[in-house]
Amino acid sequence: MRSNPLPLAITPGDPCGIGPEIIARAWCQAPEATRACFVAGDVGLMRRAMALVQSSPTFPVCEIATPQDALSVPPGCLPVLQVVPVAPVLPWGQVDARAGQLAGEAVLWATRAALRGEVAGLVTAPLHKEALHAAGAPYDQYPGHTELLQAQAALHAGVPLAQMPVRMMLANDELRTVLVSIHVSLREALDAITAERVLQTLRITHASLSGVLGRAPRMAVAGVNPHAGEGGLFGREEIDILQPALAQASTEGMNVHGPFAPDTVFMRARRKADGQREFDVVIAMYHDQGLIPVKYLGVEQGVNVTLGLPLVRTSPDHGTAMDLAGKGQADASSMVQAIRMARQLASGGH
Repeated sequence: MRSNPLPLAITPGDPCGIGPEIIARAWCQAPEATRACFVAGDVGLMRRAMALVQSSPTFPVCEIATPQDALSVPPGCLPVLQVVPVAPVLPWGQVDARAGQLAGEAVLWATRAALRGEVAGLVTAPLHKEALHAAGAPYDQYPGHTELLQAQAALHAGVPLAQMPVRMMLANDELRTVLVSIHVSLREALDAITAERVLQTLRITHASLSGVLGRAPRMAVAGVNPHAGEGGLFGREEIDILQPALAQASTEGMNVHGPFAPDTVFMRARRKADGQREFDVVIAMYHDQGLIPVKYLGVEQGVNVTLGLPLVRTSPDHGTAMDLAGKGQADASSMVQAIRMARQLASGGH
């Protein structure tokens, strides 16, 4: 065991969005969650963000020199490591290439620090994809956080991108779901449902959640078609693709069940009032199938987790909310949950 704990790095996201504000608010509202965390970004930006969430300067933003310094800052202080050039004051709520570059540089620094074992993991505030693209190379080649992290992890490991498969898990207190495909059209998503890809999703989920739960997760697989195909009457994907993938997963020792009717499986996996649930996670076949149930239960509590990386990465389940930026009204609940989940994942669930 490491005698010295590692801090969590939190990246500010787009500096023109609500990311800096929800980080500052998380420090004010949940000091127990933000202990041993620091912001990898710009000191001036975080001071402006802190000014949005408090009326008097009673909660200082302090600059630190190394990640380890975050472990020794006094309570009631937000530590910031200046990992980007000192940023200009950018207007809240506007798409700006300079903001995209600052956001991208912060994520790149934090990702490399995590891969080097200097931080326990990273929590990423929301990026604005248009601003990131406007920043130019190398950031314009990444649609968002996941792709940037995946590329850096593959580079660090010295393997092709295809050998660093990742999956997105969305989770809140009541439900976890992992997606077979993410941001593609529904037509493309159906083509992406192959036995190999479903089995890969099960392997990644099994490995990731085993560490958190301390046991093999009980995984439920949602069907593709209504009623999970009704024995082939409504489509054969369950018979030809899902059942072979589940059979192989079972032979590998995974606790996997299904395929189940998509309209009921999420209810079976939802945590009940007594804390029990039939399944620990649902493997959903495409984006909306998996995310609608979780978001309906409360988007303000949702956390996005990237599974399959050799590092811990979580993020609030919302965007930059440019219309709210700078108004001091942003809700930090999802950010606080993302920090708590990152800490849980970094400690192996213990």
